Amino acid sequence: MLILLFFSFLSNCTSSVYLPLPAIMVYLCMLICICITCCDCCLLGKAVQEQGLPCDYDLSLGPQCAQVSRGCCIDSNPDNQTTPTVGKTHWANTYIQNIAHFIKFYLCVKIGNGNCAHRCTGNGTCTCFKGYKLKPDGKNCEDINECLLGASNCRAGERCINTEGSFRCQREVSCGTGYELTDNNNCKDIDECETGTHNCVPEFECQNTQGSFRCRPKVKCSAGYIQDALGNCIDINECLAQTGPCHPGQLCINTLGSYKCQRNSVNCGRGYHLNEEGTRCEDIDECKGPDAACSGHGCINLVGSYRCECATGYIFNSISRVCEDMNECRHYPGRLCAHKCENTLGSYKCSCTTGFKLANDGRNCDDLNECESNPCSQECANVYGSYQCYCRRGYQLSDNDGVTCEDIDECALPTGGHICSYRCHNTPGSFHCTCPVNGYTLAANGRSCQDVDECVTGTHTCTVNQSCFNVQGGFRCLSFECPTNYRRVGETLERSDTVRCIKSCQPSDVACVLDPVHLVSYTVISMPTFREFTRPEEIVFLRTTVPAYGSYHFGSYDVKFDILEGNVENAFDIIKRVENGMYVGVVRQVKPLIGPLNIVLKLSTSNLTSQGVSHQNIINVYVFVSEFWF
Repeated sequence: MLILLFFSFLSNCTSSVYLPLPAIMVYLCMLICICITCCDCCLLGKAVQEQGLPCDYDLSLGPQCAQVSRGCCIDSNPDNQTTPTVGKTHWANTYIQNIAHFIKFYLCVKIGNGNCAHRCTGNGTCTCFKGYKLKPDGKNCEDINECLLGASNCRAGERCINTEGSFRCQREVSCGTGYELTDNNNCKDIDECETGTHNCVPEFECQNTQGSFRCRPKVKCSAGYIQDALGNCIDINECLAQTGPCHPGQLCINTLGSYKCQRNSVNCGRGYHLNEEGTRCEDIDECKGPDAACSGHGCINLVGSYRCECATGYIFNSISRVCEDMNECRHYPGRLCAHKCENTLGSYKCSCTTGFKLANDGRNCDDLNECESNPCSQECANVYGSYQCYCRRGYQLSDNDGVTCEDIDECALPTGGHICSYRCHNTPGSFHCTCPVNGYTLAANGRSCQDVDECVTGTHTCTVNQSCFNVQGGFRCLSFECPTNYRRVGETLERSDTVRCIKSCQPSDVACVLDPVHLVSYTVISMPTFREFTRPEEIVFLRTTVPAYGSYHFGSYDVKFDILEGNVENAFDIIKRVENGMYVGVVRQVKPLIGPLNIVLKLSTSNLTSQGVSHQNIINVYVFVSEFWF
């Protein structure tokens, strides 16, 4: 019957109550729907009024219950409320309490929106677990730093470490050897005997102590013995360990494990012995008997003593009373041997240092001629007490043994690049230089390379119509023709490889007459490859007849020098200077050029007036840069 009633109320509840949080509210709905009445809905309204909420607050109830709850909340007259009858049953009281708990829980969820981080109280406020405090938003919780607030219970020597919701104490100083740290930060002694971490040998047993252990011997020594570190029993010498173990007049004699006392007898001094009767002391003749006192030396007995007559090379020791060897080298330093003295039993022996041999007298040293045994690979020179090895020219003494001669690679020396002008070839004990195969020959000094003038030797291949011009390492066959309106004049006195063409106009050729170019010349120069420059190299000099008199102008005249064509890579420049009172144009090489290279420099010399160029010379310079640099 109760089961059927439960399901009836459940169906009625689900049709009239609409609550969130299904899992929780189903249970609450079942609790309410068992006995919910109009009075219960009124109690809900009164509870809303007590919580200070508006009467139209949405409790998500059914329409009928919501209307009754709202009416009871608005009606402040207590007579209009349904008053429970006196003498409610126990079930009714429990029911009312459950209703009240439900209202508190529901209001907490409804008002607090169920967003409390930790716990929610019945009045709709949030609280935190132990070790946390509520944040200003009234919902979330944050950790309390007990270490910062001094709320920890850590002891002296422990450091407080904050944790989430709590704290822990950590010991600052380690426990030390023989102890271990427990979970409660206490130091506990380690029982090495129990853990087996001791080092006692089998003859000993382990005994634990605070922070350490001891090894005690298993075997106990008897009286009169003491135990050493290895457990062995050693006899105790009571005569030494105890003070006066025997009575006065008695002699203490140690025995194994004990001692005994013996009455004193007559004590004779050194050099005497007790007579047969034991009544008095008699002199001992040390020179007689099986043990000779002086060991082969002469012996003289004395009363209570003796004296030795030591052989040559020995000296008597009055303390030990024996003949000892005399160290002649120490007694007579520097007087017995010329070099080294070595003591022997009863005598001495002389020896010499390296490079000397002992003379016939056995004391002095003569120089040893080491060169007789040929210790050097080439030349040997004997010196006093030693020798010196020498090498022939082109060889050097080895640093390893000082006697072997090794070939000097002259080409590999730091100055090897300057030995030969072109190429160096090392040979045993010497070297030789070579020159390029074509165009050069080795000079008489065997190091320099000289250019072969094929034009002079007749080894050129120029035709009859060509002129042969010698260059570094070869020759060039050139044919220079004068331009139109120019004629060839005689060779210059300075160079035979220069062709000059002077202007020769027809009387009626006005253009030719007005042309300022008066002279066209051709010249050939040859130069080696310059790989490095320390300063510009002057290669061509253009001399004029215009006087300078210390200035660059004479009246209304001036001279200008130009490079018109052929200045490859700007490797050349031209400057103007005065020599012997005349203007001179100097062509300089200012950058290195790598041969083989053929260049034609077109230069000009212009005489300037106030009206312009009055006179101009064109100089064509054929520059042949050789492949090699000597």
